Amino acid sequence: MNTLSPIRIAIVEDDPDCLSLIVEAIRPHADLRLVGVAATLADGRALLAQTEMDVLLVDLGLPDGSGIDLIRQAATSRPDCEVLVSSAFGDEPSVVRSFEAGASGYLLKQQDAGRLADDIRQLHAGGSPISPLIARQILMRLKPTLAATPGTTEPSPLADAAGAGGAVRSGAVVLSDREQEVLGYVTKGFTSEEIADLMAVSRHTVLTYVRRTYRKLQVNSKAEAIFEARQHGLIP
Repeated sequence: MNTLSPIRIAIVEDDPDCLSLIVEAIRPHADLRLVGVAATLADGRALLAQTEMDVLLVDLGLPDGSGIDLIRQAATSRPDCEVLVSSAFGDEPSVVRSFEAGASGYLLKQQDAGRLADDIRQLHAGGSPISPLIARQILMRLKPTLAATPGTTEPSPLADAAGAGGAVRSGAVVLSDREQEVLGYVTKGFTSEEIADLMAVSRHTVLTYVRRTYRKLQVNSKAEAIFEARQHGLIP
């Protein structure tokens, strides 16, 4: 008997047709449960504050603001909630700003509807689903940097496209402000309990930030995380 709880999903999407596609992609699966829907940034904020969820599926172009603001709110108020962007915007700045704000995955609308259920499961399990077209775009942008002579000071094209946003940008690794803060404390040898006290959050929240940082760095231990972070210039 399967005792696992279904993945609770909330959607913030203002386009009725896109919303219908998403709902129909989720509905047939017993392990996925829709817990709320909103069509504006304001309603999305209320939904985020009032509803327990595991995954937030959010559009960027909302009628009263940007979904990126909602991603930031989710990263702060519900760090256990994974955010998956579903957007018609596939430009590099939108992608980078979304990951900076705290998103863990990025899908293009309609093109990825058929695999949405699997992408949600992957996200909930710790993965970072990204539309193939976006992944290829980022890879092509990074190729000149990856092929550059070792020791070059040439900045990453991905970092250039991000502009000033407060979060750390280095190559394809993008950490939010809170993830960077936790990484700094981890590097200095603080325990999760000590970090929780310093940041005035729960230990569980700290562990969530650590897990996200490990996933972005593609590592499984503190030593690996510190090494990779230094390789990417995220820490001295």
